[in-house]
Amino acid sequence: MVKTIVGFEEIAAREERFQLATYQKLPLAIGRGRGSWIETEDGQRYLDLYGGHAVAATGHCHPHVVAALKKQAEKLLFYSNVVYSEVRARAAEKLVQIAPSPISKVFFCNSGTEANENAMRMARLATGRERIVTFTGSFHGRTADAISATFLGKYRELGRPNVPGHICAEFGSIESVRRVADESVAAIMLEPIQSMAGVRMAGPEFYRGLRQICDERGIVLIFDEVQTGVGRTGSWFFAGSEAAGGIVPDIITLAKALGSGLPVGACLVTENVAAQIKTNDLGTTFGGGMLAMSAVIATLEAIERDNMLENVKLVETYLRARLAHLPEIEEVRGKGLLLGVKFKEEIAAHVQKELLDRKIITGTSSDARVLRLLPPLCLTCDEVELFVEALGDALGGR
Repeated sequence: MVKTIVGFEEIAAREERFQLATYQKLPLAIGRGRGSWIETEDGQRYLDLYGGHAVAATGHCHPHVVAALKKQAEKLLFYSNVVYSEVRARAAEKLVQIAPSPISKVFFCNSGTEANENAMRMARLATGRERIVTFTGSFHGRTADAISATFLGKYRELGRPNVPGHICAEFGSIESVRRVADESVAAIMLEPIQSMAGVRMAGPEFYRGLRQICDERGIVLIFDEVQTGVGRTGSWFFAGSEAAGGIVPDIITLAKALGSGLPVGACLVTENVAAQIKTNDLGTTFGGGMLAMSAVIATLEAIERDNMLENVKLVETYLRARLAHLPEIEEVRGKGLLLGVKFKEEIAAHVQKELLDRKIITGTSSDARVLRLLPPLCLTCDEVELFVEALGDALGGR
C-alpha cells in the first residue's frame, strides 16, 4: 500500500522524485475544490481564474456532475465502442442538438490533441488530399500530427521529426491563406481564438473568408474549439456565432471543459464529412466510455440549468468595465471567459506571481504582456471584484 503523503514539501518532493517533468508547477498542492475556488492540502483557499487549463467550466465538483459520476460508477465504469451504450447514445444526441447546423454526428475520443489528430485524418479521408494549413501562433496539441500542425514558439520543434504536409499561413490574413490553399490541401484548421499565443482573434470577415475559400476549393474547414467550445465564449460554440461571422466549419474539435475534469474529447462533423468515413477508418479504446459520457451529459445539463451561458456574457461585460480604469492595461482581448489582459509592458509573469501571493490563480501565454483568464463559467461578479482589487494592488506594488 502506498502511504498517504502529508504536507506540501513532502508532496512536492515525492512528485519530483517519481514523476517526469512537465510544466513549471505553481507552488501549490491542491486537495479539493468547489465552484471557482480550490483548497490546498494545508487548507489555504484560492480563487481559480485558470480552471486547470480551461477544464473546470462548470466549476470544481459541480454537484450535478458529481452525482452523475457516482451513479454511473456504480453501474459500469467502461466498455468499448464494440458494444452499444445508452449513455453514449444520449451524449452524442445532446452534443448534436446543441451544435450549429449542419453538424450531425460525433466521434468521441479522449483529449484535444486526439480530437485534432482524428479531425485531420477525417479531412484527408474525405478529400483524398494530404496537406493541412494551420496558422502562425497556432497550438493544436503535443502528439505527432497535432504538434506538426502547431506554429507557436518552441512547440513544433519539440515534435521533430515533424509529420510532413503541414503549411503555415498568417493568422488573420485571408490573402495569406489564398496563396497556400491549393488543390493539394485537405483542410484548413485553426483555433478561432488563439489562447496560448496571447488570446488573439480575428474579425468576422476572416472566418467568412476561410469558409468561402474552403467551399470554392473543396477543402475541409476545422475549428479547434478545445478551449473555445462548451460555452466558454458565451455561446455553446464559437462556430455559428456572430464573432465567427455566422459561419460553421465542417469539423469542430472539443475537449477540456467537455467532461468537467473527466478526460474526454470529441469531433463534431457534418453529414458531408461523415459520409466519407467507413467502419475501421477511426478507432479508440477509451473514447466513448460510460463514465466519460455521463460526465459529458451532466456538464451540458449543468451549464443549461445554471444559465451559465448568460452568466459568461454578464461577467465578461462586468470584468471589462472594471479593468478599464487601470492605466497599466493596454487592452482586454478575447471573448466570454477566454480573456487576455494585455499590459503595456512585459509584466504578465510578474503579475501572475503577485496574484498568486494574493491567493488568485491566473495563467500566462507566449506573449509576455498577456495574462490569461480561463475561469469556471460560474464565476460571479463578486469574485471578479476580488480579482480586480488584487490586480490593482499587484500593479500598484511594482
